[in-house]
Amino acid sequence: MKGFKKFWSVIKKLHFEKVVVGFVIMFILTSVFVTLFEPEVPTFRDGIWYTFVACTTIGFGDISAVTFFGRLFTMIITVYEIVLVALLSGVIVSYYLEIVRLRDKEAFRAMLDKLVRATELSPAELQEIEDKAKKFRN
Repeated sequence: MKGFKKFWSVIKKLHFEKVVVGFVIMFILTSVFVTLFEPEVPTFRDGIWYTFVACTTIGFGDISAVTFFGRLFTMIITVYEIVLVALLSGVIVSYYLEIVRLRDKEAFRAMLDKLVRATELSPAELQEIEDKAKKFRN
């Protein structure tokens, strides 16, 4: 749960939830418009199937767009989905970088806490701090 909260905070910082909501809205609109304009797509369920197949770039070929508007919306949703996947990989990398940054910050804070009490530490603890400082510097 803690990991999900960090992941969600990264999503919120990057305003990625707006991209996802926009994609869902565009997905539904494309399904509706394909159902309205394409003769091969008789029901909304078929429109959802067609839009899903277009988004995943699978292209089964069981349904294909033949009208201008059907092709236009297919192109738009496909490009949107490709951009969404590209942005999602950036969000995931940002999430892991945030975790690494927080861990480094916590480790540095712990080392500083020990340095504040340096006069109370044993030689072994002082050696440990020195080793961490050397490692941190490299």
